[in-house]
Amino acid sequence: MKKGSILIIDDNKNVLTALQILLENYFGSVTLLSSPKQLHSLLKEITPDVVLLDMNFSAGINTGNEGLYWLSEIKKMDADIPVVLFTAYADIELAIKSLKQGASDFIIKPWDNAKLIASLQAAYSLRESRKEVKQLREKQLVLNRELNKEQDICWGVSESIQQLQRLMQKVAQTDANILITGENGTGKEVIAHEIQRLSSRNKEVLITVDMGAVSESLFESELFGHVKGSFTDAKTDRTGKFEAANGGTLFLDEIGNLSYSLQAKLLNVLQSRQIVKVGDNKPIPIDIRLICATNRNLQELVRKGEFREDLLYRINTIQMEIPPLRERKKDIPLLIAFFLAKYAKKYHKEKINLSSGAIDKLTAYHWPGNVRELQHTVEKAIILSDTNVLDTSDFYLNKTNQIDIKFDNMTLEEVEKVLIQNALERNKDNLSAIAAELGITRPTLYSKIKKYNL
Repeated sequence: MKKGSILIIDDNKNVLTALQILLENYFGSVTLLSSPKQLHSLLKEITPDVVLLDMNFSAGINTGNEGLYWLSEIKKMDADIPVVLFTAYADIELAIKSLKQGASDFIIKPWDNAKLIASLQAAYSLRESRKEVKQLREKQLVLNRELNKEQDICWGVSESIQQLQRLMQKVAQTDANILITGENGTGKEVIAHEIQRLSSRNKEVLITVDMGAVSESLFESELFGHVKGSFTDAKTDRTGKFEAANGGTLFLDEIGNLSYSLQAKLLNVLQSRQIVKVGDNKPIPIDIRLICATNRNLQELVRKGEFREDLLYRINTIQMEIPPLRERKKDIPLLIAFFLAKYAKKYHKEKINLSSGAIDKLTAYHWPGNVRELQHTVEKAIILSDTNVLDTSDFYLNKTNQIDIKFDNMTLEEVEKVLIQNALERNKDNLSAIAAELGITRPTLYSKIKKYNL
């Protein structure tokens, strides 16, 4: 199938004719140029996906410097256009110099048709990959700007949350790796977005990866990308999350769910600051700010041999622990008021108030799902309410969620197991309903059920 457009620049008309006949079978558009002097005006009119550029144009000169000059001119006009250089006068030193200055490949005349076509198609795939990265980054930047405009976060007045906010503002301006810990629903992703907003990288993207939802078989492809043909389903080149986040922030959520075997691959990338796509051998340098999050006790996992200690040191230059909602009761009335105003406006309701009994009921509740559960509870009550005063009967709190178990001497994993067991009983093993209630993805829920043998 013909795809893309190619611009061929060569002062030999026989070469141009031969290449046109050959490449019309592979490219949708073939443009010929006999002199690079017309290059500037032509590139203002068209944007080729690939450029095939001769290196010598003046009679008696075969140094290749002309080709290098026009290569730099093309890169000035559009740095993303792949340029393949070809010449009859080649040596290793010139080839290395060309690649260092941005050429995607170097072909020697007389060329082998199969090798030339393979090189040009690889250059086209590179162009498509760069377009994908650019589109992804533009889309994410728009999303980030929208999120930044909507930073109407209710932090609360409790000392623990105030300390957390001060720490966040202090470390946001650095490039230190940050590990955010806390129970499900405490707002780890909100903190990650706020750090990005306050950082010097706030005009770049924040890319989020749910590590609990990435299968082992697709881990490298998802994070590092792959090239076409590297495995059965690799029908096109793919840009990985690391490359997409280059210059910005990469947020690895649920880092504690990453298998031990994959932790070594992640550590290697974080140490070398470069990735290699699946099926390729060319390292790609990366510049990211790393933020990770987990609801698991990584120190305990290290002791059990389930998490690499060297990876833990690498990701938690700064650790931020978000306290559960039950430990900052004085923030609950503020959060309720915040969500009441937010959802009353969203659902076009008049100003809604709470009875004193409703406030007491919500404040006394244990909130195992933390702020996320409180948010959903208030939203549901507003949607279903017929009056502008919400009473105790407007808030449905499952009695099984009113934790009677003493959690004081239990580990976080033991608490998590109990919560999942209760959710399984309430929802009759409906995984979608359970995942929604607990505020996690289905793959994450499935892995936890498997982990706890539930």
